[in-house]
Amino acid sequence: ITNYHVPQGVGDIVMIQSDHTGAVDILSAELETTDLLGDQRKAQPLPLAPPTMWTTEKTKEFKAKIGKEKNGRMVVKRGEVVTIRVPTHPDGKYICWEFATDDYDIGFGVYFDWTTVTSTAITVQVSESSDEEDEEEEEEIEGLAPVGDVERGSKSYMRNRYGEIMPVYRRNSHREVQAGSHEYPGEGIYLLKFDNSYSLLRNKTLFFHVYYTS
Repeated sequence: ITNYHVPQGVGDIVMIQSDHTGAVDILSAELETTDLLGDQRKAQPLPLAPPTMWTTEKTKEFKAKIGKEKNGRMVVKRGEVVTIRVPTHPDGKYICWEFATDDYDIGFGVYFDWTTVTSTAITVQVSESSDEEDEEEEEEIEGLAPVGDVERGSKSYMRNRYGEIMPVYRRNSHREVQAGSHEYPGEGIYLLKFDNSYSLLRNKTLFFHVYYTS
């Protein structure tokens, strides 16, 4: 051991001896821990900026227009969570959304899946409850899923692959058109979540428009 240089400074010393050769390596636990944390930090996704949000009062005009478009209208049944998956587009820089509902409010939040985009097709995923949705996501990647109260906003316990842009809150989409935009943080898929899991009796008719812009 006297042939090895011992790092000076505050902190514990770790000695590693080979079972085969008997050679001993002496490391600084403090430096080793710093390196390991550095690797973990590299694995973490970049923090996501908040979206730009606004509302308009022309709900009748919006619903009349969007209702005529293909796939511009759907029913979110009681207890359901509908997730619209919107991949980033190579020709775009921002995602934009607009939505309104008939008669009653609905929960809405935006998340981002840091994954390789293989198709620019927009898809819709329906879950019977927020708990079922969490279980489906856990099957894809181990880790904690986003959980929370739609009344107070969802709490973000997101795994490394996912990021929260805006937590799920109940929106007065039956009174005003809810609109927003977000600049692409990189390649991936936006998850627009329409949450009606808190409603035990009422289905919600949803009118929505999602697009990208440069």
